[in-house]
Amino acid sequence: MKIAVIETGGKQYLVKEGLKIKIEKVKGKENEKELEFPKVLLYADDNELLIGKPVLENVKVVGEIKRKKKVKTLILKYKPKTRYRKKKGYKKEVWEVEIKRIEKVI
Repeated sequence: MKIAVIETGGKQYLVKEGLKIKIEKVKGKENEKELEFPKVLLYADDNELLIGKPVLENVKVVGEIKRKKKVKTLILKYKPKTRYRKKKGYKKEVWEVEIKRIEKVI
């Protein structure tokens, strides 16, 4: 079984083939169906372990975008005894990506 640690959107994800993860929107890739993750930090299979310093150049992780949606986030501020209440919010786009393959390029 192949596993890898990838970095996207400032966050790190432990992935394996067939796994679905939720990531933040990647700028410049809105119209594409497949994503290639360039920052692979760790790769492991049954008989090999590779750790990047800081990234691995010869490992490729490819995923397919399954769904795009926006997640609402609310920010509430409240101070007691002063009648101060403030409500803000924004919508962040989240993509659901299924990892198709993890391959080592020689």
